[in-house]
Amino acid sequence: MEIQGSCGKFFQRCKPYVAMISLQFGYAGMNIITKVSLNHGMSHYVLVVYRHAFAALSIAPFALILERKVRPKITFWIFMQIFMLGLLGPVIDQNFYYAGLKFTSPTFSCAMSNMLPAMTFVMAVLCRMEKVNLKKVRCQAKVIGTLVTVAGAMLMTLYKGPIMEMVWAKHVHPHQANVPAAMDSTDRDWFKGSIFLIIATLAWASLFILQAATLKKYDAPLSLTSLICSVGTLQAVAVTLVMEHKPSAWRIGWDMNLLAAAYAGIVTSSIAYYVQGLVMQERGPVFASAFSPLMMIIVAIMGSFILAEKVYMGGVLGAVLIVAGLYSVLWGKYKENKEKKEQEAMELPMAIKGNEGNGQVMDIMEVDEVELEKAKANNKMISTLDQKVIAVSVPIPESPMKTNEEP
Repeated sequence: MEIQGSCGKFFQRCKPYVAMISLQFGYAGMNIITKVSLNHGMSHYVLVVYRHAFAALSIAPFALILERKVRPKITFWIFMQIFMLGLLGPVIDQNFYYAGLKFTSPTFSCAMSNMLPAMTFVMAVLCRMEKVNLKKVRCQAKVIGTLVTVAGAMLMTLYKGPIMEMVWAKHVHPHQANVPAAMDSTDRDWFKGSIFLIIATLAWASLFILQAATLKKYDAPLSLTSLICSVGTLQAVAVTLVMEHKPSAWRIGWDMNLLAAAYAGIVTSSIAYYVQGLVMQERGPVFASAFSPLMMIIVAIMGSFILAEKVYMGGVLGAVLIVAGLYSVLWGKYKENKEKKEQEAMELPMAIKGNEGNGQVMDIMEVDEVELEKAKANNKMISTLDQKVIAVSVPIPESPMKTNEEP
């Protein structure tokens, strides 16, 4: 029994980490597939529409069935937050990210996206969702880890260095190995792509912050994800009608374009929004965003294997810094979560002790009476041990009890 309990606790602790790492593999696959689709001429505006339409259709049935009894009412302010979430995620983030991906490469796009933890951390501090006390080691670890992560991403962007030959990439597309390096950048507007990616990352960080705040008032992750995707689809349709004037741009068949839209919608929109919402409820937005650097490493490996992308020494050195910064941030978040649980465990006995000393136990008495009534109504047996615990933990003031006694 003890072994099963220990395994259960270990599994509960590992779930947020496993969930976020799995999402990074999903995001990496999306980058590769959508890059191929965009290279074949698909409009990124149309891709965003189809992506979130697939996402809404895939997750809406689960939201309707599983959360029909717990779904909160949508007030005006919650609707406005959902509207902004749809604007930040499906419209601004995705359109600018796909535009940047089209002008650059999957590895470069992921490297620029590694500014996400730093942006999220700064915005969380400004919104008072994160507290920074530089006297504590855990806060120093989060700040230093964020700076190291950004430094690694910038190193990948600004310094290329010599090309590193990958064993698995030598035999994939041999005819691409002798392509001049100048040809690798002349057809791409790297500066424009970088600006688009920075805007997309800023919108993504804002999405993390606003989603974490919305879940506190609208505690129905599946329904919230479905609403974000549905509202985002309508907003993306409006944007596409303005930006794309060719009816042929909407055409989609049984090809890579359909795969890109379906994969991105189901995996990286519906599932990703839901999972990251659950993780943010438990660990906060900074923890959820701290895993994004792993996506760049996965994409660099997959890109060199599938797309025959060149891997440079600067990219490898930057990846090492990014992983080091990532673990520093995660260590700081782990220590913060551990201290928070220890503090909560200490506050409960102190609060009960204070109530006993002052004789202010009316709230506890009312709770115990309600529990006793529920147990009697359900014909449940109340053990003698439980009665003794209630009698000890809930002292009764003398004056009410002595009113019925004989003088």
